[in-house]
Amino acid sequence: MARIERTPRFQERLWKELEAAAQFQDWNPRHFLDTSEMTHAFAIAYDWLYDTWTPQQRAVLRMAIVKHGLEPALALYRGEEGWWVNNSANWNTVCNGGIALGALAIADEEPKIAQEIVHAAVRSVACSMQSFAPDGAWVEGPGYWDYATQYAVALLAGLESALGTDYGLGAAPGFSRTALFPIYMTGPAGLSFNFADAGVGRIRAPHMRWLARKFDLPAANWFANRAASADPLDLLWRWDKEADPVSARLPLDVLFDKIQVAAFRSSWDDPDALYVGLKAGRNGVSHGHLDLGSFVLEASGIRWAEDLGSDDYNLPGYFGRERWTYYRLRPEGHNTLVIHPDEGPGQDLAAAASVDRFVADPKNPFAIVNLTAAYWKYANRVRRGVRMPSRKQVLVVDEVEAKTPSEVWWFLHTRAEAELSQGGRCALLRRRGKSVEARILAPEGAVFLVQDARPLPSSPNPPGQNTNEGIRKLAIRLESVRNVRIAVLFTPGGAPSPPAPQGLNLRRW
Repeated sequence: MARIERTPRFQERLWKELEAAAQFQDWNPRHFLDTSEMTHAFAIAYDWLYDTWTPQQRAVLRMAIVKHGLEPALALYRGEEGWWVNNSANWNTVCNGGIALGALAIADEEPKIAQEIVHAAVRSVACSMQSFAPDGAWVEGPGYWDYATQYAVALLAGLESALGTDYGLGAAPGFSRTALFPIYMTGPAGLSFNFADAGVGRIRAPHMRWLARKFDLPAANWFANRAASADPLDLLWRWDKEADPVSARLPLDVLFDKIQVAAFRSSWDDPDALYVGLKAGRNGVSHGHLDLGSFVLEASGIRWAEDLGSDDYNLPGYFGRERWTYYRLRPEGHNTLVIHPDEGPGQDLAAAASVDRFVADPKNPFAIVNLTAAYWKYANRVRRGVRMPSRKQVLVVDEVEAKTPSEVWWFLHTRAEAELSQGGRCALLRRRGKSVEARILAPEGAVFLVQDARPLPSSPNPPGQNTNEGIRKLAIRLESVRNVRIAVLFTPGGAPSPPAPQGLNLRRW
C-alpha cells in the first residue's frame, strides 16, 4: 500500500512493526518456520521500500535480517541440528525460501554471508523439490502443498529476479505440473480434499499465477482467478492467458501415482457436479493421518462426506507418542473402516495402500484400493472400490475377509442432517435445501446409525481434543462377521434411487 498510495501513513505504520520486531531477542529459532517467515517479511519490506528508507532505517533492517535470520540459519546449515536442511517436507522449502530471500535482499551490502546462505539454501531446497516428482502431487496434502509451494515459488522468483537464474530448481521432475494438483484436489464447491493435517479452505492464488506463466498452464491461471484474494503478488505475477479445464482438455479423473490419491468428477463447469476423492498412499508420512481408504464426496455444491482435518497442534504428544490417541487422526475419525476396534491405532502405522485399479471410463470411472496392509493384524484381505455409475451416483464397496469373526465399522462424517428410513437401510442427508440419499445395498440386515463424531467406547479419549460440534457420523456396525461385502450407493437429489448398479463384486469391475 505504501508503494501504491505513495503517502507516508502506511510506511510510518509499517516502520513501527519492523522496529519493534527488530528489537526482539530473537525470531524463535527453536521453531525455525517463525525465523524464516520473519526474515521473509523483513526482506520484502527492505527491498520494496529501499529507496524510501533512511540510511539509519536500512541499517536497522539489515542488521535484524543478519542477526535474527541469517546467522541462526548459517549455524544450522553448517551443523547437524537443522533437521529440515536435508528433509523433504514443507519445512525445507519454507525455511530455505524465507532465509534465502533475506540474503538476496542484502547481498550487495553483506556479500559474504549472503553468498554462503544462498548456496546452502539452493543445495538444501533441492531435497524438497524432489518431492514434487513425478506428477506434481504433495504427500502432506493440499494444505501443505499450498504452504510449501508458496515458498518454493517465492524462492525461485527471487533467485531469477536477483541473480538471473534459479540454478535449475524449476526443472525438478514434476514441478512443471504441480499446479494441476490443487485443481484436481478442489471440488466443485471450492473446497479442498483436505487429507492429512490440512484445512478444507481454498488454495491461495498468487503462486498459481506464477506457475501458470512459468510453465504455460492457462488452467492454473483460471484456477487462480476463481480463488483470487487481495494479495500484492496477484498484481506482480498477473498473466492474461487463461483457459478453463474444459478448454485446456483436462481429464475429469486423475490418479496421482506417487501419493496414490484418486479423484473423479462429473463435470468441470457445473458448480453442482458430483465429485469424489479417494485416499490410499502411506501411513507414517509427514503430517499424515491413519486415513487409508478415506473419501470425500460433493454434490449440488455441498460437501457431504467430510474430512475433519487436523486437531490442535499444541495437544500433548500431537507429533509424538500420543498422536494416534486423538480421534481426528485415527481411522474412526475418517470416512473409512475400523476392524476389531480397540485402544490401538486402528491401522498399521507403517502401512502402504495401493490403487490396484484405476479406470477413467467416460461413463463409469472407478478405483479399487488394496487396504490389506492397513488391517493385516485382523484381516487377510481388505479392499475398497469407489465407482461413479453414469457419473450420476457414487458407489462405495468394501470387501473384508477377517481372520476371525470380527466387529467391523463403516463411517462417514457429515455436517448434514440425517433422516433414516426403510428400517435404517436408507439415510437421507439434507443441508442448505439440498439432499443426497445413501442406501445400503449389502449386506442384508445392515442398517445405518447416526452418531456424534466421538471416539468409540473402546478407543482412547484424551482431554482437550476437538469435540467436533456440528459433525454427525453415519455409521454401519457389523458384529461377528468374517467374510463380508459392504456396499453403499449415494444418489444426489433425494429422489427415489434408480435401480442399483450391477456388479458389487470388485473382481468383476
